[in-house]
Amino acid sequence: MDYEKMLDKAVKELPESVFEKHRFEIPNVVGHIQGIRTIISNFLQIASHLGRKPEHMLKYLQKELASPGVVKAGQLILGRKIPASQINEKIQKYANEFVLCHECGKPDTKLEAEKNVSYLKCSACGAKHAVKSIL
Repeated sequence: MDYEKMLDKAVKELPESVFEKHRFEIPNVVGHIQGIRTIISNFLQIASHLGRKPEHMLKYLQKELASPGVVKAGQLILGRKIPASQINEKIQKYANEFVLCHECGKPDTKLEAEKNVSYLKCSACGAKHAVKSIL
């Protein structure tokens, strides 16, 4: 089999998601400030849209926003007043680090752990990239 035929065969075996050209958009936070707390109503929907566990995303946001937080009744309650723009910025940063593939930029990734190291594995292009752990 010559190179051209092998290349054609490899392209045919690629998943459809490799060829899709749509923009990945993260939903903006919906919430309000109540007293000294910030309440985000759609936190679980955002985590689901990103394909990540809410606990992982919560731990990241707590660290980045320097604020305690808890998920109750489907809402994220942060322990201080934080503008929505700042929360959206941190969620975008989270997506860039832990969701979007570093090679092809697609969101078709999964977090995997091997021997105390976390990896971002892309199902679209097959790339594997080490990511920092959230402590």
